[in-house]
Amino acid sequence: MDTVNKNNNDIYITLVGFNQFHGTKPFKINSLLKLVKDPNNQYDLEAIGVHMRYAGQVAYVANSTRTVVKGTMSGGRLYDKILDTDFAEVKFISNDSIIAKILTDDEIEELKKDPENDINFILD
Repeated sequence: MDTVNKNNNDIYITLVGFNQFHGTKPFKINSLLKLVKDPNNQYDLEAIGVHMRYAGQVAYVANSTRTVVKGTMSGGRLYDKILDTDFAEVKFISNDSIIAKILTDDEIEELKKDPENDINFILD
């Protein structure tokens, strides 16, 4: 698979739809996010769901010119560049958007070394 070179460039994404789930309440700076492709989504064939350890699904990756914050990558651009399941970390939170950074392979491996880290509980 032709995945994005996550190890050379910081890739940021905008999260949307969180008000349909739990709002901004479960999000904290540096919270771990599991990104899961959702090819059966009836509204967006390139949808990427966003999940958290204790909350389940909490958002989607923005995929519209109206919702993607300038400087972040849309779900459509990201979809074919990540694995079916990948990880990100919350970096910025406002009232109407959340921005996260895609984690590099090295960052993911480092998190896995801590047996209490959320990544070890949301891998499946």
